[in-house]
Amino acid sequence: MAGLILIARLPIRTVFIRSLIEIPFILFALLMPFFGTGKQIEILGVMVYEAGVLAGLSIVAKGTLGVLIAIVLSATTTARELLFGLERLRIPLPLLNIAAFMLRYLNVINDEMTRMRVARLSRGFQETGIKSWRVLAHSMGALFIRSYERGERVYLAMLSRGFRGTIPSIQDRKATNWSAALVLPGLALSASLLGRLQG
Repeated sequence: MAGLILIARLPIRTVFIRSLIEIPFILFALLMPFFGTGKQIEILGVMVYEAGVLAGLSIVAKGTLGVLIAIVLSATTTARELLFGLERLRIPLPLLNIAAFMLRYLNVINDEMTRMRVARLSRGFQETGIKSWRVLAHSMGALFIRSYERGERVYLAMLSRGFRGTIPSIQDRKATNWSAALVLPGLALSASLLGRLQG
């Protein structure tokens, strides 16, 4: 795993900060040896359950590897390449479509949230604890409704453009682009060969 991090040239500090997300799982794994049944063993003067120790070590090992692999993958692979990889792994098409739309419209929803925040601030709103929760809840509800309505408009626009429930494959689209790019050079080569044959 350390070799992958070195090959990807990721800063150790960045990897460490991002891996802190694993702390709750580690805390859970540390408690497991104290709860369980079966054979007990002594570690540093403390009696713990052997099965709990093995289960805790398994959780820490698998969780650490999973988190580090996710960090390396997210830092070295674009969202488009991730979708292409999932497509190659035969992930069900509905899940791929949902992921593609989520990535495409995540920035749109984020911009909508920013505009709503600016609108609240321009009206003198200040977050003052529990009293402001009602306004924030109304904002989240409005954001959900706007997102839902935007999704309806996007879906109707897709239907009007011939959408039939499947998004063209990334691989097929890439092949189509290459074939379109080779049309003009192919025509130029054909014209050159015909000119030489006639000359």
